[in-house]
Amino acid sequence: GPGRWQNVTTGEFHERVVSAAKGLIALGIAKGDAVTIFSSTRLEWGILDFALAAVGAVSVPIYDTDSAPQAQRIMNDSAVKLAFADNRERFDRLDSVKDHCPALKQILMIEGNALGALEGLGVAVSDEELNERVATVRADDLATIVYTSGSTGNPKGAELTHKNFVSITISASQALHEVVLDDHPRLLLFLPLAHCFARFIQYASIASDDGVVGYLPDTKTLLPDLRSFEPTYLLGVPRVFEKVYNAASHKAGAGWKGRLFVKAAEAARVWSRKEQAGEQHTFAEIAERAKYVYRTVRGALGPKIKYVACGGAPLSLDLAHFYNGIGLPMIQGYGMTETAAPFAATRVTDNVIGTVGQPAPGSSIRISDEGELQVKGPNVFRGYHNLPEKTAEAFTADGWLRTGDLAEIDDEGHIVITGRIKDIIITAGGKNVSPIPLEEEIAKCPIVEHCVVVGDQRPFIGALVTLDPESLALWLPAHGLSTETPVDRLATNAAVREEIQQYVDKANATVSRAESVRKFAVLDTQFTQENKCLTPSLKVVRPAV
Repeated sequence: GPGRWQNVTTGEFHERVVSAAKGLIALGIAKGDAVTIFSSTRLEWGILDFALAAVGAVSVPIYDTDSAPQAQRIMNDSAVKLAFADNRERFDRLDSVKDHCPALKQILMIEGNALGALEGLGVAVSDEELNERVATVRADDLATIVYTSGSTGNPKGAELTHKNFVSITISASQALHEVVLDDHPRLLLFLPLAHCFARFIQYASIASDDGVVGYLPDTKTLLPDLRSFEPTYLLGVPRVFEKVYNAASHKAGAGWKGRLFVKAAEAARVWSRKEQAGEQHTFAEIAERAKYVYRTVRGALGPKIKYVACGGAPLSLDLAHFYNGIGLPMIQGYGMTETAAPFAATRVTDNVIGTVGQPAPGSSIRISDEGELQVKGPNVFRGYHNLPEKTAEAFTADGWLRTGDLAEIDDEGHIVITGRIKDIIITAGGKNVSPIPLEEEIAKCPIVEHCVVVGDQRPFIGALVTLDPESLALWLPAHGLSTETPVDRLATNAAVREEIQQYVDKANATVSRAESVRKFAVLDTQFTQENKCLTPSLKVVRPAV
């Protein structure tokens, strides 16, 4: 429950992994058999993950938000024999499609004591038998098939080996040892473990000598949980860090405290920009920086917080400079399911904001003639399950993985992502426009939740904007509008449009006239997973929008 943490030692964790592994053998799970984990982020997810790896089974995680038909498609594609669901609701979701999954023999419920049942069954399996099985598992064996949420078309199953995860865990631990290994690291993990980013950082934390991982199944009580767990670092997507910033800004209110917050936030960004440029700080800046405002934001993240790490989507520069300026370096990671999570990250001692850092030790990168970032390394997957053509398309003739991202490499070897090849808009006038930089700028508007720039084969560039309900609740009363105003009325309201227009103007100032946003429409709905406009990792699905 909220604020109530239960301690499990590494020794106890190991014992529970061993019991679960013996139970899997007793259930008849052979090496290479596929097993699904359909659960939110929790301790048992971690135990099952290690137990499946130990017996050489192939884990097939499914996002806890996936529907029954989505789960069915994944389980049939990888011939899943056994599934674990965390609660009754998800158990029922799998049970409803069980008859359509010929390979699926059994579904066990974690909250129905699935791990206790495995332990009971495993009593019949000796240590020798388990050790013999463990000894058959090799680095190049398949460890997991992770289905990419696919912002285009059906999810593809990325086949990752034990070597892929081991290599990225070792190299990332070397590159980010200050964060994940040194000085009693404490990680609060709330991102879905079905996503490689969260899974890999779990491995790195458990591999550290005295690291502690806190599993948080649900972010409804994120802020109180942060204060009670006291993490030293936090892994999140940009939205999480925006929420913390907005909560602190809201707490400061509208009066003098609010003005102070705005001033101090700007001072933090200036401080960070000067620091990045290698300029000296003035005494006034040093004094300003010590003010209580920074304590408010850091206080929201708990008293021990030292680093924040962000990945999964592009992060606004302003936000990165703000956190950096209050003394919380924002480590940015970049990667894909196909590389078992991040293959590049900024370093604590070399945290250049606006870049995604340098490749992990042991991986190589290059930029193709078309400007595409391509990678090679021991963490690169072996292919898509049952999709030889798609696998062939993913690699170049000489064996480099195509990321699909446009990038540049600066003089020091930092990678700067400039857009996605697939997202490039070509206007009727033949102008190539990368929508992401424009969208990031417009989405900085406090009342905007998402922005999607459109205009492929059209005469000019436009933008579709959705409003952020949380920010609106604060913004409307301050502008003499009722919080009850229906969204379709807000979409045409002059004050709302004026507020957004300021940010559209800022975005347009960064591009040529042919690339500028001439018109924008405020939509009267949100993008959600239900309406298929967001993936489970909360990326916008452009074709759906």
